[in-house]
Amino acid sequence: LATGPRQSNGIFYEIRTYDIKPAKMKEFLEMVNKYVHFRTAHSELVGFWYSELGAMNKVFHIWKYDNFAHRTAVRHALANDKDWQGKFISAALPLIEKQHNEVAYLVPWCQLGKPPKEGGVYEWVTFQMKPGGPALWGEAFRAAINAHIHTGYTSLIGVFHTEYGLLNTVHVLWWNKSPDHRAAGRHRAHEDARVVAAVRDSVRFLESQQNVLLIPLQCSPLK
Repeated sequence: LATGPRQSNGIFYEIRTYDIKPAKMKEFLEMVNKYVHFRTAHSELVGFWYSELGAMNKVFHIWKYDNFAHRTAVRHALANDKDWQGKFISAALPLIEKQHNEVAYLVPWCQLGKPPKEGGVYEWVTFQMKPGGPALWGEAFRAAINAHIHTGYTSLIGVFHTEYGLLNTVHVLWWNKSPDHRAAGRHRAHEDARVVAAVRDSVRFLESQQNVLLIPLQCSPLK
């Protein structure tokens, strides 16, 4: 996070969250795995997950775009893709209760990462920060993230700052070997003086926080 330009190019990420009807989650996930290749033919999928803890019957997926003109062209192509519309959209929409999307940028000091191996779990942490933007809380937030990285129990995948949606929102995506490994690491972190000091400094700017444990789909590039 910085007080200057967020990045030197137009790349952004669309974060989509869908609430699925409880009795239809299994059906929806099977459809995604079967038909998502029609969607990924048009633009890059970063990851696709379903919630396990912290939220119920939700799916999260992230799409990468070069710029807003790129997204417009992709959306137009999707609207005219008979396979995507006929085989997935027409069948999937009745299974969805609610849709939400955000546009976010990676913070300048973070590159989109990959897990050290497949087979783990992901943690999606949403921070609602006080108004004022990175100029107010950016350095303290970065220090808190780095303190957790230095403990070694978790791997940072990405830090996203919203541009459209609820502003002053930061989403942090972590990878862990398992929920138990994450729990043990959190206990150690709470006893680490570096983590405690960094969190105490950054929490001054925090309004709220939500954590969701995510499981990647078979089709997800991040898994």
